[in-house]
Amino acid sequence: MKQNILDNEGRFLPVMEYFLSIQGEGYHTGTASFFIRIGGCDVGCHWCDVKESWNPDLHQLKAIDEVIQLIPNHIKTVVITGGEPTLYNLDYLTARLKAAGKIIHLETSGTGDVSGHFDWICLSPKKNEHPKPVFYDLADELKVIVFNKTDFTFAEQQASKISSETVRLYLQPEWSQRNKMTPLIINYVESHPKWRISLQTHKYLNIP
Repeated sequence: MKQNILDNEGRFLPVMEYFLSIQGEGYHTGTASFFIRIGGCDVGCHWCDVKESWNPDLHQLKAIDEVIQLIPNHIKTVVITGGEPTLYNLDYLTARLKAAGKIIHLETSGTGDVSGHFDWICLSPKKNEHPKPVFYDLADELKVIVFNKTDFTFAEQQASKISSETVRLYLQPEWSQRNKMTPLIINYVESHPKWRISLQTHKYLNIP
């Protein structure tokens, strides 16, 4: 029964959490945003800071219409994140958000299927399962997490698959390695100015 619901129009999804906060990463850092985190992930990065999102069965199916009603009227930006949200049909969710006048952002590793309509897509590819090719064309922002030195090579490989020159390229230190990797990222960006630095500013601010 649960699978049938998920396979329908996406009116019910395993929503892990939803909250109002400040976007802490990437191009839209500092923007007041309402986050909807959907459970379920097929990538499973060992350094993931929301491992509790991996198993969708741990998260109750929630009616999307009820979740959307909780978004404050004055908040315009809604971020769909995970887990990996592209594992589900996002058509209904994004249609309802758009009808409510929201600006819709997607944070994805690009391993699922394309659905829904977004104003901004942040593609964050992972080594253990690369994005589907279509997401390189859809991305507005490419954000590569830097856990060790080999991630710089991976970042360049991923950037080479982006055809549009308007896509913003970011290198972000993995939080547990930030003291070690941030100086390396600074040096790298100074030598490769097509890249910018993204920091998890929400963690420095101690907010969700």
